[in-house]
Amino acid sequence: MSINHSLFIPLFAVAMLTFCFSCYQRLQLVAIGSSEDRFDNPGERLAGMLSYAFGQKRVLARPYGFNHFFLFWAFMLLLVANGAFLLEGLSPGFSLAALPAPLHHGLEFVFDIVSLVALVSVTIAFVRRVLFPPSYLGNDYTSARSGEALLILALIATLMVAFFLLNAAQIAMGQEGGWKPVSSAVAALLDGMSGKPLENIATASWWIHAVVLLVFMNILPRSKHMHILTAIPNCYFRSLDKPNVQPRESFQKGNRFGVSKVEQFTWKDLLDGLSCTECGRCQDLCPAHNTGKPLNPRRIVHDIKVNLLENGPALKRGEKGNIPLIGPQGEGSSSEDALWSCTTCGACTTVCPVLIEQMPKIIKMRRHLVQEKAQFPEELLNLFENMEQRSNPWGIAPSDRGKWAAQLGERPFKAGETDYLFFVGCAGSFDSRNKHVTVALASILDAAGVSWGIFGREEQCCGDSVRRLGNEFVFDKMARENVALFKERGVTRIVTQCPHCFSTLKNDYRQYGLEVEVVHHSQLIAQLVEQGKLKLPKQAEQGKIVFHDSCYLGRHNDTFEAPRAVLKAATGKAPAEFERNQENGFCCGAGGGRMWMEEQIGSRINLERVKEALKQQPDTLCVSCPYCMTMMEDGLKDEGCEQVRVKDIAEVMAEAMA
Repeated sequence: MSINHSLFIPLFAVAMLTFCFSCYQRLQLVAIGSSEDRFDNPGERLAGMLSYAFGQKRVLARPYGFNHFFLFWAFMLLLVANGAFLLEGLSPGFSLAALPAPLHHGLEFVFDIVSLVALVSVTIAFVRRVLFPPSYLGNDYTSARSGEALLILALIATLMVAFFLLNAAQIAMGQEGGWKPVSSAVAALLDGMSGKPLENIATASWWIHAVVLLVFMNILPRSKHMHILTAIPNCYFRSLDKPNVQPRESFQKGNRFGVSKVEQFTWKDLLDGLSCTECGRCQDLCPAHNTGKPLNPRRIVHDIKVNLLENGPALKRGEKGNIPLIGPQGEGSSSEDALWSCTTCGACTTVCPVLIEQMPKIIKMRRHLVQEKAQFPEELLNLFENMEQRSNPWGIAPSDRGKWAAQLGERPFKAGETDYLFFVGCAGSFDSRNKHVTVALASILDAAGVSWGIFGREEQCCGDSVRRLGNEFVFDKMARENVALFKERGVTRIVTQCPHCFSTLKNDYRQYGLEVEVVHHSQLIAQLVEQGKLKLPKQAEQGKIVFHDSCYLGRHNDTFEAPRAVLKAATGKAPAEFERNQENGFCCGAGGGRMWMEEQIGSRINLERVKEALKQQPDTLCVSCPYCMTMMEDGLKDEGCEQVRVKDIAEVMAEAMA
């Protein structure tokens, strides 16, 4: 077989120039974004890239992920084979046969087997998309059977078939092929052919492989498959912390607040858009999307990418873009209803295979709506006013914060004398149902001999809800005042019953220089049980218990086992589980400030969760969060199942100690 190098070389040159220009056009748009330091801790970043990108850690979390894993590694290994193939077309004298025989034969064996793996994998993917497509592969702008996706699979399959036919024809013409088992099997099908027909098959296969390979390369940067080029660096530049903490804003004259235009995102936000694989996993787990809300985290990222591609060229010329980032629902724009539907549960950020940060982008756009446009749901007006004036969502007098402790006597926090500041939180201080949890936790701490104290009327809201709702100005004021108070009073350890307080004090307040030990009550109670400091004379009889994971305790802070350990110690048996639990748990619907908003669109998230609980036929539904408590009780009332009790883990433990 002879290759027409004079034809291939200019074809290759044009294809490579087009490929490089397309990549340049896309990647230069990322530079439009604002600066952000994602170059620190290179060792940790490299380790994460190896785990998530090359190890396909999140891809393998689902059974079908193994097919993508095999396809990914087949692609990586065949980069060497295709590189050698292209060099052979460019240089008449190049051949892997020049390598030592053991190495050459070993590579040819690997390429042969891996090509079969790739062909099988794309066949499975093709059949799945055409015949058994999961619902989350499609949405309102694409489908599982999209022409682009099927074309890419068809091109990969064509490359593999051409590879086998080329090798098979060469083997049939007398080339040694003992180390190419698959190609040798194909060669057996050509038995009886010789001479010119075999040479024609080899030549045609070589050119088909060459042309398809060059076409495939040039489709990548012009399609969603750009992620093949950007996903690996996107994993490298991931957030080293969980993306549940938003960057601070500087409140100075002339500054802008939040994001209203695509160029106001950071370069990493824009790289996320180009790296999205559109696998639909975030869409599949999003509680808002699953209950008929207009939010789809996959669509949020897609719209940012479309907005960048459409407006980018004009922005590079110093002109304004034509497509609004926030506006009527349309490709390239995110609607306000979609942005306000987010519960900040974090499901999207913890399931994304390439570590895209969907939820923080939503918060950035909320900040613009709240702080620059004063454009937010009307029901939030009272919340913001109450937070500013009385530092709690209900606007109750601060003097009432410590009234729950009237029966326990004065318990002021004293530095050097008190082990823990009990940060009670707004719900634990003011909500009549959650006051019972507060008293239960206090009795547990007393029984274990833990010294604790409270700030009483000096305690302020931690500011979780206002920050997630985009009112960074009010949050900033609360955070600075709280941190100053903690430092002034000599606080070194804090315990709280609310995961939202826990996460905010532990994570967000570090931006303000607060470095103290913060524990959730589930962690502290579990520790006290393990240390033998809690005596449990009996087991709390609660019937069948089903435990609901709080998003802010679990997904946001990786605390899954502590509340389950508390329930097991208190009742003598592990609680039953929701079908969706732990990292795959389903939100109660109250996070991200949604606690203070009505659900006007779609079905109610808490009802979805309660219906899932009722499938287990529980006697008691256990929670570890005040918001979850409220949402579960409301859901059970709406379902007419008030015979099912809702209890916090502290209440169950307190009953076991009584």
